[in-house]
Amino acid sequence: MKTNSFFKSAFSSVFILATSFSFAQDMPTSKDIKMDENTKINKSTETHPSKDIVFNTQNTKDLTTLTAAIKAADLTEKLQGEGPFTVFAPTDTAFEKLAQGTVNGLLEIENKEKLQAILTYHVLAGKFTSEDLIKAVKKGKGKTEFKTINGKILKAMFDGKNLKLIDETGHMATVTITDADQSNGILHIINTVLSPGL
Repeated sequence: MKTNSFFKSAFSSVFILATSFSFAQDMPTSKDIKMDENTKINKSTETHPSKDIVFNTQNTKDLTTLTAAIKAADLTEKLQGEGPFTVFAPTDTAFEKLAQGTVNGLLEIENKEKLQAILTYHVLAGKFTSEDLIKAVKKGKGKTEFKTINGKILKAMFDGKNLKLIDETGHMATVTITDADQSNGILHIINTVLSPGL
C-alpha cells in the first residue's frame, strides 16, 4: 500500500506556491522549509491515500483532539462519505491555543450543534489542492472566498510566504502542511482553530 508523507507533500507544495507567485528569490529546497513554530506534526506521520479522512485523522498523532471532536459532533459518517471534501485540520496544538476549558466544553453533548458548526466550517465541498487554492487567490488579486459546507464564508490569502485562512471573526490560521490525499478528498493542516462567528 502506498503512503503519502505529510512532509513530502509540504515540500512539493511550497515549490508550487513559490512558482505561482514568481518569487524573485531562489526556489526553496526541502532543507529550507521550516514548519510553523506552533505546529508539532511528527515527521514520521504518514497518511494513506487509499483511506478516508476519518481513518487518517484517527491515525495521525497530532490530530487526536480533532478526532475526538469529529466523534462528539457525530460527523464520522459524513466525513467517511464519498465527498470529495477538503478539510483544513487543526492540530492538537491549535486546539490548545483556545481558552482554557473551551475544548472540554465543546465536547459535551449539549454543545453538539455548536461543535458541528465549528467543524463543518473547516470543510469545503470538493477537492482543492494547494495549487487550486493559490490559483483562486491569484484570480481574486490576493484574496478569495470559499463557502464551507456549513454555509459560512472562509477567506484565503497569500502573504508572500504562506497561505492564510481568515475566519468570520477576523482570526487568521496558517496552512502549515498541504496536500495529504485521502480516498474521499484532501487534508491540509492548519495551526489555528477557525470560527464561523457563533
